Amino acid sequence: MHCPFCNASDTKVIDSRLMRESNQTRRRRECFTCEERFTTYETAELSLPRIIKRDGRRDVFNEDKLRSGMLRALEKRPVSTELVESAISRIMHKAWATGEREVSSAQMGDWVMEELRHLDPVAYVRFASVYHSFEDIHAFRKEISRLTKKTKRVKSHARK
Repeated sequence: MHCPFCNASDTKVIDSRLMRESNQTRRRRECFTCEERFTTYETAELSLPRIIKRDGRRDVFNEDKLRSGMLRALEKRPVSTELVESAISRIMHKAWATGEREVSSAQMGDWVMEELRHLDPVAYVRFASVYHSFEDIHAFRKEISRLTKKTKRVKSHARK
């Protein structure tokens, strides 16, 4: 770290503290040359992968777009903001954890559907209807039937 006073490259860390309200580390430093003290803040630079759209376009990951899509599906449903934010965090963590520079929109949609399935079945079906472009009532029935079977399997495994 260069000293902001004399631009010397030799500085030492005197104190480090994790900031409670954010994912930052606050460091007090001292310059070996001019002996001035200063504070720096460090954050991890995590870049999310780009999203490959169905038509082949590549877009930058947009957390606001993810949130608005989920909130649209969850509109007027009894799901707390904290649960929604936790789901968004899990989806973003999955995207980071791939280690890939690009993720398909289909993969992202599957992650969203998985989270919505756990949050609220109605929101899940709403999202699935747009995501899979349901054309008629039979597509809704098929998806609801599939959701019901998954829910029963999960409940039967939980009892064992």
